[in-house]
Amino acid sequence: MATVNSVLGPIDSADLGFTLSHEHLGTNAAGIRQTYPEFFDREGVKEQAIAALTEAYNEGLRTIIDVSTIDLGRDVLLMDEVSRATGVQIIAATGNHLAVPRPFGDVSPDVIASLYVREIEEGIEGTGIKAGIIKVASDRGGITPPQEVVLRAAARTCNQTGTRISTHTWSPERIGEQQVRVLKEEGVDLNKVYVGHSNDDTDMDYLQGLLDEGVWLGLDRYPGGRNNETPNWEQRTEVVKNLIDAGHSNRIMLSHDYSVPKARYGAEVQDERRRANPDGYLFITRNVLPRLRELGASDDDINQVMVENPRRFFEDD
Repeated sequence: MATVNSVLGPIDSADLGFTLSHEHLGTNAAGIRQTYPEFFDREGVKEQAIAALTEAYNEGLRTIIDVSTIDLGRDVLLMDEVSRATGVQIIAATGNHLAVPRPFGDVSPDVIASLYVREIEEGIEGTGIKAGIIKVASDRGGITPPQEVVLRAAARTCNQTGTRISTHTWSPERIGEQQVRVLKEEGVDLNKVYVGHSNDDTDMDYLQGLLDEGVWLGLDRYPGGRNNETPNWEQRTEVVKNLIDAGHSNRIMLSHDYSVPKARYGAEVQDERRRANPDGYLFITRNVLPRLRELGASDDDINQVMVENPRRFFEDD
């Protein structure tokens, strides 16, 4: 058993329960909430998040890992308020997404790592709320120089604190392999690394190669099928079943990468998000898990993926 920082304080890994491993309450950009508050309906996001997570709690959800970072408009006080209102445990992130602050590209990874360590050990933005995971991101075209600095900073933070790393990738270009290379150069224990968005294509060779390196796989973009560019949810679920059949049920986790509709500006965008995923944080529970059972997955397989693996990810085997 291990202790994990949640927004309401430390929790035992054994108490995580049914966990969604890559989610958001709401995302925007650094400074928007403070500078242009009319652009981001914080109260609307709070209201929707409380309603959505209360419903999800009633259908079995117990924990979400909210991987919103400073450049995604992270609001840990909002997470605190929603967690208290719903009973859902929320784990907040330090680190950075794709919009790396410009000065970060000009300093040593050690300088940035010291900032991440402070958010883990002391708290975020003077709130006392401590991060429980480190988020990093790379996307189409590969790791940019500023993103590499951040990735190395995340690695050094992990090495110093033991805090796990969660990555954003673009799997059609096998970006997870590039991330693993850098993390190995930094001496990271890859059992502490979760390579996210690994289900944006169906390349089993790529997924097997990552698993052979010793990382965890985040199959965490549901429903998917955006602009017919990536697999739909049924194809993604077949990949999950293929991994289970290949003996990897103990190394995968599922999630949505969801945020409530009001986290996006404009009624048209909000309506599109509702249409794309009317079940929100419950899409996996209501659609994916029943489909896995139809494909032959057992209740033990599903418990392994949704309950046991998130617990084990935070523990040292």
